[in-house]
Amino acid sequence: MPVGTNATVKALRAADVEALGYRLILSNTYHVYLRPGIEVIAAAGGLHEFMGWNHNILTDSGGYQVFSLAPFRKITEEGVQFRSHIDGSLHDLSPEKVVHIQTVFHSDILMPLDVCTPWGISYQESVEALKTTTQWLDRSVKTWKKTQQDGSKGMLFAIVQGNFFRDLRVESVENTLKYDTPGVALGGLSVGEPQEVFLEYLAYTTALLPVQKPRYVMGIGSPDYILAAIENGIDMFDCILPTRTGRTGRVFTRDGHLSLKKEERRFDFKPIDSECSCSVCRSHTRAYLRHLFKTQEILCSILATYHNLYFLEELVRNARQAIKEHRFSSFKAVFLKRYFSQKEE
Repeated sequence: MPVGTNATVKALRAADVEALGYRLILSNTYHVYLRPGIEVIAAAGGLHEFMGWNHNILTDSGGYQVFSLAPFRKITEEGVQFRSHIDGSLHDLSPEKVVHIQTVFHSDILMPLDVCTPWGISYQESVEALKTTTQWLDRSVKTWKKTQQDGSKGMLFAIVQGNFFRDLRVESVENTLKYDTPGVALGGLSVGEPQEVFLEYLAYTTALLPVQKPRYVMGIGSPDYILAAIENGIDMFDCILPTRTGRTGRVFTRDGHLSLKKEERRFDFKPIDSECSCSVCRSHTRAYLRHLFKTQEILCSILATYHNLYFLEELVRNARQAIKEHRFSSFKAVFLKRYFSQKEE
């Protein structure tokens, strides 16, 4: 899922994202709730109409942003109180309110409020966070079921937490599956832990989940993490990485990341990736993109972002085909061997 934090995938029109083949994007409850505000989205008829996107939208709960952006936050049994990073105004979010906001948005997939915990906290802190998350999930599900009775079609995905403690992961999975939500998300991964720890807990937690439900890992967007997730049976993932790196002059190629801003790009008239068939690689050179970046032209962000999203969509599409043909393991090995075969250009 490309990330559309502020009701837009940065640097691209909705039509461009659609043309790339995407049919599901992520938008952020925290940001859209603060600006333009729930009243504006309601008046527009929902988030799809507001942003001109005719396909599916997943909205996260905003919990991660509360914990990472808000200059002040206080967690209670009732919910979380925080100050806006925009103007310092005081706000309260409860599990019920978070579901209500996403229902007003007409989100196709809703995420419940949970306590986001970073890598390195203590066992006791993780126990307390999981206890709160579990209590909040119960209230979120009750509110969501009421919205279903009122005609909402949005699907709630419960979130597994437990930090990096196996017994807490098991407890969280057991608690989560009791609610039989349409899908399950794996929280508490890609939060600063070493890659080997990520891979360990990705495999361990996913193995505990039913295969018939969509499984979603939040916050991964590099090819190696994506392929590892797919290998472990993950169906969905999102990350700001492809759009953010595009805006900073870094693009994906089959031979690894490439920096457009380096001096040697000045006379580099090759496409970003000679094997890529996207419109950017067919029409523009690395030298031209470097020029756009150095002169701070908006077009650089547009073209680099388009290429990065094309690259990842093609990667996932090829992975899907490899699964159908029972050759995913070899596909992954060959791709990553080349991807990491040389230092970043």
